[in-house]
Amino acid sequence: MALAVNAGARLDRLPISSFHYRIFALVGAGMFFDGYDLYIAGGVLASVIQTKFSTGPQNLQFISLTFVGMTLGALITGFVGDKMGRRFTYQINLLIFGLASLAAAFAQDMNQLIACRFVQGLGLGAEIVVGYSTLTEFVPPQTRGRWLSMMAFLVVAGFPVTALLGYLIIPSFGWRPMFVIAAVGSLIVWYLRKNLPESPRWLEAQGRTAEAEALMQTIENESAGAGPLPPVVVPPQVAQVAASDMLKPPLLQRMIVGSWVLITINTLIFGFVIFLPQFFLREGLTIANSLAYTLVLSVASLVGCALGAYLSDAIGRRWSIIGASIVTIVTGYIYARFNATSDLAIVLSVGFVLIVAIYVQTAILFGVYTPELFPTEIRLRANGICNTLGRGATVVSPFIVGSLLASYKLPGVVWLMIGLVVVQIVVVWAWGVEPRNRGLEDVAAKA
Repeated sequence: MALAVNAGARLDRLPISSFHYRIFALVGAGMFFDGYDLYIAGGVLASVIQTKFSTGPQNLQFISLTFVGMTLGALITGFVGDKMGRRFTYQINLLIFGLASLAAAFAQDMNQLIACRFVQGLGLGAEIVVGYSTLTEFVPPQTRGRWLSMMAFLVVAGFPVTALLGYLIIPSFGWRPMFVIAAVGSLIVWYLRKNLPESPRWLEAQGRTAEAEALMQTIENESAGAGPLPPVVVPPQVAQVAASDMLKPPLLQRMIVGSWVLITINTLIFGFVIFLPQFFLREGLTIANSLAYTLVLSVASLVGCALGAYLSDAIGRRWSIIGASIVTIVTGYIYARFNATSDLAIVLSVGFVLIVAIYVQTAILFGVYTPELFPTEIRLRANGICNTLGRGATVVSPFIVGSLLASYKLPGVVWLMIGLVVVQIVVVWAWGVEPRNRGLEDVAAKA
């Protein structure tokens, strides 16, 4: 009978070393281009419709099929990642959206661009599930919130980067170079990430104890470079769970929490934030001014992720989510009373705080909270299902937002966001767990 490796306990007691920074860099580089590719739509769609390459309905179809692809990608990768491993799944999805980005740059009409975007979506949806879940299984509990929030920071950095590049490139060179940058960057990372190790936690859960032990010894030898390692504190043995347990309490409540918060935050980002250039164009701004305006507000996304990184470990996940949700409601209500032609200082200041609050939630919900809710054996599947439902909401949200924008302008969109956030507060308050400073096995044991 194979001896227990205790990979979780051994990883959790390791001091931060070059190993952790290398894992963060390998995973984070791919996540950055995932974010870049994700946020590329705002500037590109504003450009293609202005140059008559596209129409309004085609733009909505572009966004919707992106999320159809992401929905399928999130669902498929959850099952593949738990069956085939984190490393294998990570490499495949990065290759998919890298090649699809290159093809998108040479699309001859909007229908071809939409088809390429659907394939990109498959890789993008997979990346965000396996990336956060993989890092979750390597970093220690005392700083896990900070590490994962900073991973979200890298993803969100794609927002201001695309806004800046869009401002510099699109007015003069068009939208195609934006896809070339995404393709080249992601394919370079795909090559470099061949050195990404498999998760020892996953190997042990699969019964591959010899591989898990050999990998743990390599990791421990590297981490011991700064001095003797702390002793291993072995937690009580936890019974393995099956996929069917996701439909039984208390994992069922965790599934509901994970699904609803991802439905909410996806709709906030892709039903509001990503539409900002088009909101501003409708208010009479030029394409250049619209992109400049969006660039200013996008800085708030980085501030929000950095604040989320601090709060998630300082006061915990639940209170951070609830607090940021309340700020979103208040500033959203105020922001709905203004538009892009109102007093610029008020619009920018209120909009800045609103975006900060949204991205505090983004950092914690995508990067930290949802992957922590589930045991290793089903982490990618459960996280993938939650992401599938979250992405599924964004398949229809562009059409809902488009209808609200036509009938009620920006206030109608903001009231939709407020309603979703109110329900989020109730769900997290009632059923949310607090994983701060707790090992993944301890969080799993309570399930």
